[in-house]
Amino acid sequence: MPVSQTAKLVPTLFDTQSLKQVPTRDGYGLGIVEAGKENPNVVVLCADLTESTRNLEFKKQFPDRFIQCGVHEQFLAAAGAGLALAGKIPFISSYAMFCPGRAWEQIRTNICLNEVNVKIAGAHAGVSVGPDGATHQAIEDIAIMRPIPNMQIIVPCDMIETRKATLAAAKLPGPFYVRFAREKSPVFTTEETPFEFGKATVFHDGSDVAIVACGPLVHEAMLAARELEKRKISARVINSHTVKPLDEDTILAVAEECGAIVTVEEHQITGGLGGAIAEFLVKHAPVPIEMIGIQNLFGQSGNPRELLEHYELTAPHIVESCLRVLARKK
Repeated sequence: MPVSQTAKLVPTLFDTQSLKQVPTRDGYGLGIVEAGKENPNVVVLCADLTESTRNLEFKKQFPDRFIQCGVHEQFLAAAGAGLALAGKIPFISSYAMFCPGRAWEQIRTNICLNEVNVKIAGAHAGVSVGPDGATHQAIEDIAIMRPIPNMQIIVPCDMIETRKATLAAAKLPGPFYVRFAREKSPVFTTEETPFEFGKATVFHDGSDVAIVACGPLVHEAMLAARELEKRKISARVINSHTVKPLDEDTILAVAEECGAIVTVEEHQITGGLGGAIAEFLVKHAPVPIEMIGIQNLFGQSGNPRELLEHYELTAPHIVESCLRVLARKK
């Protein structure tokens, strides 16, 4: 199966048995330590989830730059804003359900209205949190962050890209939301795989239909493209890691060149990546669109893989969506 040479993905991309599996949150832990070494102004604030959100190593290496705020996410965001106004680069972290969820007003008013340099790390996002259930499964977090002016959003696809996203957020100005997961997921990019904030990456070339995905489900999109190729259907896979600002040039190009799009995300179909793409294309290049995501439902407790299957977020369901959108295209 031809993979874009510019993508530089691992050679075992489709060998799901041998492919290395690591949580994307581990990339965040590596990224903040590296950012801390590069810039003494980087500080980390945590809401009593030091190990779970992968802040532990930063705390060990930079104890004087680590602040434990306790279970108080509103204070976490407000304190981060204050530190940013004092010239620091604060990373504030909790489960995404609680930050940004519980701290939305402080993020909107203290951080984004003032356009201060706070980086929000939302852990345990999506239904793949598994047994934690609906109360802890953040599947609306992108939707509540996207409308806030000045907010920038990255949803990296694997552990390596999460590290790159964390470093990018540390170096770029303004508020950022970096979203990552608890469950292990395939590590299929490499250090050489291109990553540029605001620029989507073609992971597989094709001309019949475009699959635009973000987060760990990008790998499911690649598996779907391989299956479609067996059916003589050419699918282009786009890793749209930057949800805001959307890479409008790339989205417009795939709409014009492929004529049909399937969006894929571990998030509600309302207000997420699919919504952003639909909002843009309805004005510039209307084409048939299908959206893979949570269909206006709550999560529930279960095995992470079983939940992905239950909510129809896996490769076979992406294939079926591609077939449906192609029928509408014709």
